[in-house]
Amino acid sequence: MKKYFFGLLILFVVLITGALFLFKNEKSGLKKIKVAEVTHSVFYTPQYLAHSLGYFEDEGLDVEIILTAGADKVTAAVLSGDVQIGFCGSEATIYVYNGGEKDYLVNFAGLTKRDGSFIVSREKTDNFDINMLKGSYIIGGRKGGMPEMTLEYILKKHNIIPGKDVTIDTSIAFAAMQGAFIGGTGDFVTLFEPNALAVEKNNFGYVVASLGELGGEVPYTVYNARKSYIENNKDVIEGFSRAIQKGIDYVKSHDADDIAKNILNYFPDVSLSDLTLIVERYKSIDSWYDNTLITEENFNHVQEIMEEAGELKERAPYDKLVDTRFSQK
Repeated sequence: MKKYFFGLLILFVVLITGALFLFKNEKSGLKKIKVAEVTHSVFYTPQYLAHSLGYFEDEGLDVEIILTAGADKVTAAVLSGDVQIGFCGSEATIYVYNGGEKDYLVNFAGLTKRDGSFIVSREKTDNFDINMLKGSYIIGGRKGGMPEMTLEYILKKHNIIPGKDVTIDTSIAFAAMQGAFIGGTGDFVTLFEPNALAVEKNNFGYVVASLGELGGEVPYTVYNARKSYIENNKDVIEGFSRAIQKGIDYVKSHDADDIAKNILNYFPDVSLSDLTLIVERYKSIDSWYDNTLITEENFNHVQEIMEEAGELKERAPYDKLVDTRFSQK
């Protein structure tokens, strides 16, 4: 009798294991895609909404988002095949193309349409004016990166010459900028959220301006993939773009509190109230495109900013580096 019972128990375990295996296989029927994101920020809220609300799965995709700090590292991950899709500034794809890469990176969907960083001052400043940066020391980010180039572009538009009228420190890695400022380096720093709010809440500094509002519209953070990958996986790129569009639509049609609740798990160190405040801050500066289309005008503005920063000698062709076939117009 005991042997009979034991046999039934084993059979039950086998059946349960088999059912779980079948369920896992059904789940794994989704196309596995890895995405390298340049930083982890509330600035990319539509992406996290697409992930949390199942929009990627609706398109048959199992998307894994991997933090790959720095646009140069994102492009390296895509070029090496470690990930299929890169998410960073469009300037990175221009560097790759101008570097002579044959299977270069092509931008296929836009998400953010302006710089997502904020100018944080060590001193509380009412009625901030860009001319207050004259004579100061600013932690600006990696040279050749969009945050630093946007900062230079804005300064020059106000006749403030970097290196002469203001010092921009480009030696500090993007991920270390907040810590360096808290440690006493610089009069100002440019930070993404949630870092900017964290500095404010701990009384180490004060947000005084948005680089995005000052710098104008550009395809600031976009999705790219190898030219060959796009051609061989049009269904993946199309589905991915549709999912991102759904995330954008959700942001545009819901309030900050509702949005924050749906991305809270992606920011475990941020309270719901703080996350709501940050989402509202990004909504207030109109951070996201209405659709994923990257226009030629916006793409040319990126190259204008790169030229102003002395980082671009020859412009790259829009029709080669931007694929509009998958845009959710």
